[in-house]
Amino acid sequence: MFSFLWTVIVGAIIGAIAGALTNRGGNGFIWNIVSGLVGSWLGTLLFGNFGPSVAGMAIIPSIIGSVILVLIASWFVRKMN
Repeated sequence: MFSFLWTVIVGAIIGAIAGALTNRGGNGFIWNIVSGLVGSWLGTLLFGNFGPSVAGMAIIPSIIGSVILVLIASWFVRKMN
């Protein structure tokens, strides 16, 4: 249970960092968690597992993947409006 909670917290932090880096933050805590966890998966898939790791997530690829995810999601939201 604790490891799941730790993973969610680290995912939220990664998502918040990605939102701050892209100036598209402020979408809420749930979006930060989703973008952090999915971005971590995407970044690891695209760039591998290098750099420091916290809660089983490599930080650098996770942040890069989360930034990519936030940019793609914001592009789709803009296109729909």
